[in-house]
Amino acid sequence: MRILWILPYSPWPATSGGKTRQFHLLRSLAARGHRITLLLHDKHPVAPPDRQVLEAFLEQVIILPRRPLRSFTTLLAGLFAPYPLLASVNGLSAALQARFEQLLSEHWDVVQIEHSYTFQPYEQALARQCQPFVLTEHNVESALGAATYDRLPRWSLPFIRYDQWRYQRWEQRVMRQAAQVVAVTTSDAQVLETIAGKPLSVVVNGVDCAHFAGARSDPATQRVLFLGNYEYAPNVDAIEWALEEILPKVWEHCPEARMSVCGFGMPGSWRERWPDPRIEWQGFVPDLLQLQSRCSVFLAPLRHGGGSKLKVLEALAAGLPLASTEQGVSGLDLVEGLDYLGGQSAGGLANAVVRLLQHPEAAVPMGEAGRAYVRRAHDWNVAASQLEQVYAALAPHPHEEPACV
Repeated sequence: MRILWILPYSPWPATSGGKTRQFHLLRSLAARGHRITLLLHDKHPVAPPDRQVLEAFLEQVIILPRRPLRSFTTLLAGLFAPYPLLASVNGLSAALQARFEQLLSEHWDVVQIEHSYTFQPYEQALARQCQPFVLTEHNVESALGAATYDRLPRWSLPFIRYDQWRYQRWEQRVMRQAAQVVAVTTSDAQVLETIAGKPLSVVVNGVDCAHFAGARSDPATQRVLFLGNYEYAPNVDAIEWALEEILPKVWEHCPEARMSVCGFGMPGSWRERWPDPRIEWQGFVPDLLQLQSRCSVFLAPLRHGGGSKLKVLEALAAGLPLASTEQGVSGLDLVEGLDYLGGQSAGGLANAVVRLLQHPEAAVPMGEAGRAYVRRAHDWNVAASQLEQVYAALAPHPHEEPACV
């Protein structure tokens, strides 16, 4: 198939779960013979070496810069446009709209759009050309703002409510135009079906299981690992909760335990805020295998978010015993007590971490059970096959009337 794939960020380097998903799905589909053009509307310049990584397996990479966040256009649209703020930030680009219209003059078997908030520049051209498209929604975006909104001043509450209302209307507007809507978990699909007014498909998040098979947890290190992209508010909330409330309770029972904090976009002020020498500030780690093999437990203290978590899947694929909230394992068919230890409070999660650190004879088999689950249900080949089935459903049947005339 000839596929036009549209993203609001470069999938490489894979500094977040969303980018990791995009990169591996694109690479898996290209390896199956599909010819893919990638259209990026990116707030960051893409370095030439990173672009070369993508061009090695994609037919074409087209990059248009996004305007600065603090622009008059964004401010005006945020106050008065019918679109939610996130859609205005990622849209209202005449250059992008013109380039997309040029691309639609060519034949595409599939137009794949990631995230409803990116849709605004493409809406009119898709309708005029009667071009079916697939929309993938990684979360229920209209319900995702808690971790961000909780940090805003109380005087902004009217605007927050107004913007949530706009996003609910926007979600419905976008999804009902899509030929197919894809969710990443069954639970998200059930919620989004009520918005879209039609059945949804599920394409799971995945893992390069062959790559992570080389990792082995090390109970002797007493090291707890957390990984996240700290431009994403739920990850900021998770690590702040872990360092303020969970780790002090762990240290009461395991004073030698260490906390390794990894990920992209880590604020420098955190080192001063939490100066305990048992906290290891790793930053962005391009290859996790060595670090995972020096860790005993993966902690996923997530209280907000949606979909399924790539960082959790990667930890499971590496055989790391997992302590997690329900949100951390959302969308995964894991059994608490067999595949991971759970907790909803700071005390509950601390107890889970302590049990895993103090009882490696139970923790190591639990980690291997998680690895087996991911290999069975979440390899990227599984996800690529699911997406191909979505694409196959787009093919017109004999004697079928066109969807748009």
